[in-house]
Amino acid sequence: MTALDRYVRLESDALWRASPDAQRRDVTIAFGDATLVITDNAARPLAHWSLPALIRQNTTDTPAIYAPDEAASELLEISDPMMIEAIEEVRKALAKSRPRPGKLRHWLTGALITVTALLAIFWLPDALMRQTLSVVPFPKRVEIGTAMLGYMQPKTGTVCRSVRADAATTRFAQRLFGTETKSRIIIVPQLEQAALALPGGVIVVDAAILQRADDPAAAAGFILASRAAMIHLDPLEELLRAAGLGTTFRLLTTGSIPENILNENAQNLVTAQAPQPDATTLRDMLAAAQIPQGPYRAASDRHSGNTPDLGTDPMEGQPVPLILSDSDWVTLRNICNA
Repeated sequence: MTALDRYVRLESDALWRASPDAQRRDVTIAFGDATLVITDNAARPLAHWSLPALIRQNTTDTPAIYAPDEAASELLEISDPMMIEAIEEVRKALAKSRPRPGKLRHWLTGALITVTALLAIFWLPDALMRQTLSVVPFPKRVEIGTAMLGYMQPKTGTVCRSVRADAATTRFAQRLFGTETKSRIIIVPQLEQAALALPGGVIVVDAAILQRADDPAAAAGFILASRAAMIHLDPLEELLRAAGLGTTFRLLTTGSIPENILNENAQNLVTAQAPQPDATTLRDMLAAAQIPQGPYRAASDRHSGNTPDLGTDPMEGQPVPLILSDSDWVTLRNICNA
């Protein structure tokens, strides 16, 4: 039971002024729903004062004088000690139940800061990442991938190149990814991962994979596996997530990534374990490129001791279009020995 509930039936006589200069009138006062109800002797309502807004004009004197507002637009004199005590108790109870503006303001400020911090932690990085990846042009991606390739070469060895080999790798990429592809196949003397996808469509391939393979389908499998492993993660996104929010923001606003970041990421990539492609994704990519699974699975077993389970081969029993001419295949197998 609230304080107001206890006094709901309490009534008392009082003197009321309709204005500070008006004559005093005999009235009856009683508690209403959060109001003090003032009625005349015929029980006709004269005024309803809000109890929370009620202001006592004198602190301890009797009769107690109350006003409904700061302007004291009306006045009420009460001599009944029980009614005075009741009004004071109800006013205190209502004051405690009201929200305090200062506390509410501090709570709202704290909540706003918390929400802002949560947005900064959970929403902003992903939003910034999506925006950056959507606006970085392909030539800039190629520039980044090429720079990373340069930083990898102390460990992979210098890129193996020749005019004939460059033409052969171009035809190899077109055979696997379509004639309009912008992907580039780059062969290096030594790479633990067999094949590695970099930003800008750069795919780095270990020369030993070509030298040990009897069939270009095996090398094609490793190249497609490197692409399949990154099918759901842009190589540039992988770089930016490793580098942090500052690097992402810098790339978005200035179009550049610090050289030390590129170098560090390249060193990490060249020594890290190769990301594993999803089996279904790789199977579908091999089938789309019309590359049989068998040569790749056998070569993968020799390379890592692991034979990937790709399920039924859609190319089994199907004719395989030419992957590379004998001349191109020999050129690529021997490119790093030239």
